[in-house]
Amino acid sequence: MMENGDVLTLVDDEGSEQEVEVLGSLDLENQHYIAVAYLDELELEDGEKEKEDLNIFFLQVNESDELSVIENDEEFEKVSSAFEAALEQR
Repeated sequence: MMENGDVLTLVDDEGSEQEVEVLGSLDLENQHYIAVAYLDELELEDGEKEKEDLNIFFLQVNESDELSVIENDEEFEKVSSAFEAALEQR
């Protein structure tokens, strides 16, 4: 199970590696999702995190902890709205 603050290395289609940090996770309709942001965007020079400027994206997590991109726009909107609602409750 992935926890907030975990750092993951993602490999894109060209084979480039990017490190991302897990910012949150939630279950929606029997599916687990995580919200991540690029680590280099989180580590600003002054050490402060500027969440407004982050490119946050969501990944689907299967039972084997394998990650996949959400390719369905409707599913993406549901997940995005659910994460926004969860953040507002904090």
